[in-house]
Amino acid sequence: MSLSDPIGDMIARVKNAQARNHKIVELPSSNFKTKIADILKNEGFIKNFKINNEDKKPTLSLELKYHSGNPVISAFERVSKPGRRIFSSADSLPKINNGLGIAIISTPKGVMTDIDARKKKVGGEIICKVF
Repeated sequence: MSLSDPIGDMIARVKNAQARNHKIVELPSSNFKTKIADILKNEGFIKNFKINNEDKKPTLSLELKYHSGNPVISAFERVSKPGRRIFSSADSLPKINNGLGIAIISTPKGVMTDIDARKKKVGGEIICKVF
């Protein structure tokens, strides 16, 4: 099965798993999804992630994080979609929830948070926002 928006599928799976209070969510793996999972782990939105290469198709397992019964990720939204790409320069990157959330940006220097992109003075495609 081919997906037209694999990142949108990842976001939907995480939202659905959190709605049902699942501890772990599994999804098809890719390098881009792994980089997003690494950013989510470094920013404290998920506990951990791992890649399972046992089958023919590798899967990415995200260990979701909860604080007193509520998910740590309160909103996880796709910004740039396949039908409408959204780009931003370094100085006009959005502040998510007054600095409490992050935007994940795909730049020529790799996938990074909006804070890192501002520090490195590099713009790019705004993939999603998390808070």
